[in-house]
Amino acid sequence: MRGKRFGTGAALAVGALAVTGLAFAPTAVAVTPDTATITADCGAFGSGEATLTATQDGTSATVTVTSAITAPIAVAEDSITSTLTLVNASGGTATFSGTENPALAAGDAVTVGPLNGAVASGDSLEAYGGSLQIVVLGITVTCTATGPQSPGPFVFD
Repeated sequence: MRGKRFGTGAALAVGALAVTGLAFAPTAVAVTPDTATITADCGAFGSGEATLTATQDGTSATVTVTSAITAPIAVAEDSITSTLTLVNASGGTATFSGTENPALAAGDAVTVGPLNGAVASGDSLEAYGGSLQIVVLGITVTCTATGPQSPGPFVFD
């Protein structure tokens, strides 16, 4: 009988600790929308629709961009240096940067990211008015949105 009471008490204690752990577990944060599109103008390098995908983990966020331009030649993985500047509705800008990209074959849409940046709760970030600058093989390409992103700005929790 004593073993049974100890086992029941231990099970209750473990259950209480598990519930307490859930109560203090970090809450998931989200950015909405998580994907947006823009029409981008990249000057002599082309123009067209680009897709931006955002994620958030606390005050850190990433944005991956599948751009409106295509690679004229094959490009090695992680060989593009990128800086994405988004306009904050409350003023100022937010910068996301990095050197990550998949290997690209000639004719592939240029994809960069995830690009890393910092955000605050309530930040509302928009590509229109900002820019994407990529440097590949020593050539700098700057793309700008020709209008607001759709369905709307990224709003971070």
